[in-house]
Amino acid sequence: MANLHGQHGRRRTRAEWRAMVRASPYLPATVLVLLVAAAAGLFAGSYTYALANPTPRLIPIAVIGPQQEGSVQRFLAEMQGSLDGSLAVRDFGSAAAARAAVEEQQVFAIVTAQPPGVRLEVSSASGQSVAQRLTQAATEVGPAVGIPAEVIDVVPLQRGDPRGLAIFYISLAAVIIGFVGATQFSVHASALNPVERIVFTALYAVAGGFAIAAVADWVLGALRLPFLESWGILSLTMFTSGMVFTMFNTLVGRWAILPTWGLMVLLGNPSSGGAVSWPLLPSLLGHIGRWLPPGASVNAQHTAVYFGAHQHIFPFLVLAGWALVACAVFWIWRNRHPGGRSTENAHTARSGRREVLGEKFSEDMP
Repeated sequence: MANLHGQHGRRRTRAEWRAMVRASPYLPATVLVLLVAAAAGLFAGSYTYALANPTPRLIPIAVIGPQQEGSVQRFLAEMQGSLDGSLAVRDFGSAAAARAAVEEQQVFAIVTAQPPGVRLEVSSASGQSVAQRLTQAATEVGPAVGIPAEVIDVVPLQRGDPRGLAIFYISLAAVIIGFVGATQFSVHASALNPVERIVFTALYAVAGGFAIAAVADWVLGALRLPFLESWGILSLTMFTSGMVFTMFNTLVGRWAILPTWGLMVLLGNPSSGGAVSWPLLPSLLGHIGRWLPPGASVNAQHTAVYFGAHQHIFPFLVLAGWALVACAVFWIWRNRHPGGRSTENAHTARSGRREVLGEKFSEDMP
């Protein structure tokens, strides 16, 4: 009866029941059970939705010369049918202009007439999944319409990364370790003041970016990286990810891992274009992924490794923008952050030390 009634046998009121439930150690544990279960389902769902069955949406390709030329016209028509009308064909007046469009990552392939058939130049480095889909369609369409189709990979992937996933993996490592590091600061270095927290986040980002690049290139040989640029991209990614967690920790306290995980992992990584190129992603993911830190990191790293002379500023602006916003939110509402030291306590401690030293000096005087 002690559990059902309060003191003197009085039945507990609704307010007392609510207070008892809130004070129970089982409440946060029950909430975490439900949240972890929901997160597991969302995690599986987001990756399955984006990556399990890549479907062509809009694949820009270049055509050198008029499309009306017999073999090219028939070949493209059959390719369109095979790829559900997803080809966006663009005319170029010269091979040099078409190749420049490939280097700028504006198109994924080039089609030219090559009597008695056609030549399809794909770029695996632009997107291995897209190149594979185009190659498969060309090898099926060519014999079906009696048009010999020669397929050439003009920008192949590096030997140590035949599936083109290494860039995705190193970017994923930077994203996840970036915010995991910030969570550990909240647990094991909670006394850091705002400036100190930002500085130490930058320090582990620089060290972690170096470690990831060194392992991928020097230790495993999976990628030949433009080391300084890749190191910088990975470090900026880790710093941005860490500060995003710190921002959410300021706004929502101990539940900060939930929005961070949702933004960076559930939404950001499947839409990044690292595992499946953006023309094969669901259209919404293909558009928003470039505006999120994981997608920006993959894009910057991908261009640095394979198209270094044509690097774009946009992914760096995305990463820097998220980092700046996160730092600004953290700084403006820094008093809400659960960590930090009281400046009053620090001043009292310093005064106390000075008093102790003064007393000791007086005692030592003759």
